[in-house]
Amino acid sequence: MDEQQLPQVLEEVKAAVRAAGEEILQYQDSGNRQWDKSEDDPVSLADLASDRLLRDRLLGLLPECGWQSEETVDDYSRLQREWVWVVDPLDGTREFLEGIPEFSVAVALVRDGRPQLGVVHNPATGEVFAGLAGGPVQYGEDPARVSDQTDRGAATVAVSRSEYNRGEFDEVAAEMDLRPVGSVAYKLALVAAGQVDVFYTLTPRCEWDICAGVCLVQGAGGRATEKDGSEVVFNRPEGKTRSLVAANPALHGQLLEALADKPLAPDLRA
Repeated sequence: MDEQQLPQVLEEVKAAVRAAGEEILQYQDSGNRQWDKSEDDPVSLADLASDRLLRDRLLGLLPECGWQSEETVDDYSRLQREWVWVVDPLDGTREFLEGIPEFSVAVALVRDGRPQLGVVHNPATGEVFAGLAGGPVQYGEDPARVSDQTDRGAATVAVSRSEYNRGEFDEVAAEMDLRPVGSVAYKLALVAAGQVDVFYTLTPRCEWDICAGVCLVQGAGGRATEKDGSEVVFNRPEGKTRSLVAANPALHGQLLEALADKPLAPDLRA
């Protein structure tokens, strides 16, 4: 795999992600079956169908790459690969099952722990966010950039609906405009497109939830780091990051300062 191939690979990934979205929507009205992998962690036939399609298409495109997906049993062979696909075939399964149009398909290609391209597609709305780590990033056919908001008090913050309902944002609710949204990947894509100003979480997140979105935020001129400002590195054995703060550079710096003394939330899926 040569980095010069990335623009063409990106076009192939966009096509694969759209096809996965069409596959998911076929299960929306009938034929779907769901069960819980663990407490508050649903999965459905739509998740598995999307995973199969993406695995076939993406590994067919670049068979030398490793594979890390929420719906594929991890054999850790990915840890020996320079290039790795990091995939969430249906991020926001609960929203999908409840008919809330805030779910997505998320695909990233990682090299030595750093995302090189990312695509997030919301099948319910038809939105596609796609780009390279060094830019450009597109929202549909238009160039995407993070917002230019510099006033934290006026910032819109996309937050996890479950974290919001648990009261994890109660302390900042009066300071910022909180907007509960489903899929984590979709929230990050909205930051990259300047549709919201900030996403942050102090709860551990699986790499497949955030990898594509982190790539998009970075490619769109923003910053996405751990709460302490350290770089998020992917394709790690544990497959998780401890926290995430994503915004334009000005707001990102303000948030790191504001969150410095905030405790991290427990890993509810440890």
